[in-house]
Amino acid sequence: MPPVAGGNLMKTLETVRVAVVDSHALVAEGLAALLARAELEVVCTVSTWAQLLEHPAMPADVVVLDLHLHDGLLIGTRVRELTALGASTVIVSRRTDASSVATAMRAGARAFVATTDSARDLVAAVRTAAKGGHHLADHRADAVRSARTGLDAGLGRQEERALVLYSAGRSLREVADVMDTTEETVKSYIKRARRKYRDLGVDIGTRDQLRRYARAQGWTVPD
Repeated sequence: MPPVAGGNLMKTLETVRVAVVDSHALVAEGLAALLARAELEVVCTVSTWAQLLEHPAMPADVVVLDLHLHDGLLIGTRVRELTALGASTVIVSRRTDASSVATAMRAGARAFVATTDSARDLVAAVRTAAKGGHHLADHRADAVRSARTGLDAGLGRQEERALVLYSAGRSLREVADVMDTTEETVKSYIKRARRKYRDLGVDIGTRDQLRRYARAQGWTVPD
């Protein structure tokens, strides 16, 4: 029998490595504490997408991900990128409309947990996701089956960021600052993105049309 040094528990093969990313640092730390109490190994707690991808502990087995990080990337893009890295995704959000849940799950998320759910639900979702399963409350599963999600316009990453940031009410100057580019470049991204949606029969040519479409698709959080 192998020795157990200092009486510490040996790390087992069942250990699940979890990363937590939420735009609110206190929320991220709170989620991490809940998971740690459930004997899950929290290897990363950050508040931005860039910090997550750059963290040396990535890829984790499971990433607990805030639905809205307010940096212009859509949830489908994030989930697909995490899947490509080999990480399973558990979405956490206060927004639980059918479109938001369906978009995340159809993009490959393993679970969707509302902020009104219990800590037990979150832990169960993470453990299920780590095993390659899906965790979704029955009433949300019904919503996913019936929901219509947005069309894939084939936007480039920068076109997507510019359009989503602009749809949230930021000025061209503010979007340019976030993306570290010029207003003219942002205008060209948005123009191309609108043209791609128009080719699919979706008119978001005015600011009001874009905002309404963004809210309907779950890109932005309602006021």
